[in-house]
Amino acid sequence: MSRQFLFVLGSSRPDGNTELLARKAAEQLPGDVGRRWVSLAEHSLPDFTDRRHDDFARPTSGTTAMLLDATLAATDIVIASPLYWYSVSASTKRYLDHWSGWLRTPGVDFKATMAGRRLWGVTALAAPEDAVAAPLVGTLHHTAAYLGMRFGGVLLGNGSKPGDVLEDAAALTRAKTFFAQEPPLARFPHETA
Repeated sequence: MSRQFLFVLGSSRPDGNTELLARKAAEQLPGDVGRRWVSLAEHSLPDFTDRRHDDFARPTSGTTAMLLDATLAATDIVIASPLYWYSVSASTKRYLDHWSGWLRTPGVDFKATMAGRRLWGVTALAAPEDAVAAPLVGTLHHTAAYLGMRFGGVLLGNGSKPGDVLEDAAALTRAKTFFAQEPPLARFPHETA
């Protein structure tokens, strides 16, 4: 399967710092790599209702079906969410919550399908210390570990006002090689290789 990147944009505004940084990193991908960009602000998901003990049906229309199909088609999923209250945005969290339902959707085999695929993160934060993004990084890392995915880490950039991240020289330098690595399988801290 050729590489297919799905960029899930979790910002409430278009062309925000997180999206700008993600696009800078995507510019470095080879020309034959597929790229699909989905803005959760433009394609809002309904709230997730946990029905793990009920029957699930595969969504056949609407945003939920589109995002499920796009997720299943991707070899690489990039969660591009600004750092909101030390974690992912509400729309990004809602998208990840839907993964819980997809785990139980007949005919999808979501966990087996995602195993070995790559999960990446991109975020912009308005803080001088990258450590404040640890909860966001943990959310994505643990999601990858649970599903047996490879985790490429999180590309961090600094910026508050629109366009600020383009002044973060260190982030732009990291963006040039961010997707060039083959990330390791994510593991929970208590697991050994």
